[in-house]
Amino acid sequence: MGRSGEHSMYIGVDLGTTNIKAALYDGDMRLIGRKSRLAAYIRDGSRVEFDAAGYRDAVFSLLRELLSENGAARVRQIAFTGQAESLVVLDGDGNPLMNAISWMDERSVRECVQLSERFPPEVCRRVTGQLSILPTWPATKILWLKNNMPEVFEKAACYMLLKDYIVRCFTGKAAADMSVATFSFYFDIYRKCYWGEMLDAIGITEDKLPPLCEPCTVAGTLTDEAAERLGLVGGAACACGAVSKGTAVNTGTLDHFAGMIGTGNLSPGGITLSTGTVMALAALWDPSLPPPGGIALHYGFMPDSFVLLPVAESGGVSLEWFRRRCMPDQTFAEIDRVAAERRDEGILFLPYIVGVNAPEMDGDAVGVFWGLRQEHDAYDMAKAVMEGVAFVLRKNCEAIERAGIALRSITATGGGAKSDLWCAIQADATGLSVRVPAEKEAACLGAAMIAAVGDGRFADLAAACAHCVTFQKVYEPHKSEAVETKYRRFCALYDAALKIGRINGQGDEDEASD
Repeated sequence: MGRSGEHSMYIGVDLGTTNIKAALYDGDMRLIGRKSRLAAYIRDGSRVEFDAAGYRDAVFSLLRELLSENGAARVRQIAFTGQAESLVVLDGDGNPLMNAISWMDERSVRECVQLSERFPPEVCRRVTGQLSILPTWPATKILWLKNNMPEVFEKAACYMLLKDYIVRCFTGKAAADMSVATFSFYFDIYRKCYWGEMLDAIGITEDKLPPLCEPCTVAGTLTDEAAERLGLVGGAACACGAVSKGTAVNTGTLDHFAGMIGTGNLSPGGITLSTGTVMALAALWDPSLPPPGGIALHYGFMPDSFVLLPVAESGGVSLEWFRRRCMPDQTFAEIDRVAAERRDEGILFLPYIVGVNAPEMDGDAVGVFWGLRQEHDAYDMAKAVMEGVAFVLRKNCEAIERAGIALRSITATGGGAKSDLWCAIQADATGLSVRVPAEKEAACLGAAMIAAVGDGRFADLAAACAHCVTFQKVYEPHKSEAVETKYRRFCALYDAALKIGRINGQGDEDEASD
């Protein structure tokens, strides 16, 4: 451990999609206070936007309240984490020219087709680590602006991703964290530079993007304006010795990566599992291995590190959908309690209600219940939903292991980690132990740990993890032939449902021509 933590404090800020969260820790990394605030969106069909300046103001207001309510001593460093792909378009003075475009926005489907005609999948994978061109990527949104809003495109002086924009608002310094730039689709993850050919294709030059920097580095200190907005200049907060303009601001890293840090996942072999609306698996890649073929690879949170990040859209949303539609009067806790008492009824559920899921990435997949009989009820079906999501988890674990990473354990975070039943099912389905950390807000904790390491409180992230990360529960797997048989049936059902779903008039025409 580095210098004394006496009177020092650190803040981790999670710039989330649903909520903006902030947590204050003392020098020994004990939680002092935590606050959150809902993020607001403007939705119009496939378009999802938000007021970038309003989001910025919400961050300042949230931190001001957190500091004021907790009588903070000196905050040495603030570190940011959060969403990746949301795009902010700035003028020459650094002010937003339009609403920010959320990563959830899908307006750029045609631009994806346009770029796909120029860049084959193997080229994209070789440069960006991504498997396909999606409307999620900021590169496609910039091309959409060129095609559809030329007046904004011509005035744009800088394109920034949300976290980088917020860091600039606090420090006045423009920098692009490479662990977030990896989600832009104009960043070369191996050469650690902007992808010139993609910039040419979308019509911008590198001077319209912020300089690249390694994640988890200090961008600068608070500007006078930022310190004042936090209530730290000329007032009671300043007098008590809280944050001042000398407080350092750390670029931090992506929220999933901060969650890895906050759960102690710093070496290949561990998975940090987040089961929220979507299910995301984050696993460090061994760079001595050849690049994986069928799994997206991203630049990681340590210099020259890489992270596998398969995402299944039909994760927690599957159980939420079933509860909302079939058990609206039941809480998740009550569903857990009753379903845990049910024996295995043989029901299978394919949790593809959103369609595209890793590892198959199959837009034609659909949700299916199979094996229902009259004696079954909603609790039996809810348990089958949990099992179906756990089997998708297993498919992804197997894909990671086929790529060359021997897995040791899963660390569960998000809403799914609150369910004893679901964690036990995941352990049995995967054959891996499932650990639940004591700190549920792993991203905020991870960001605060980044700040503490950046300040010299800890020698490195490993030392910070050794001090900060503990686990409240561990679910050991119980292998059984029944689980293996059910998994084989699950895979067979997926194949059968996919085949049925693709039967159309073409087959009849073929038969008629024979």
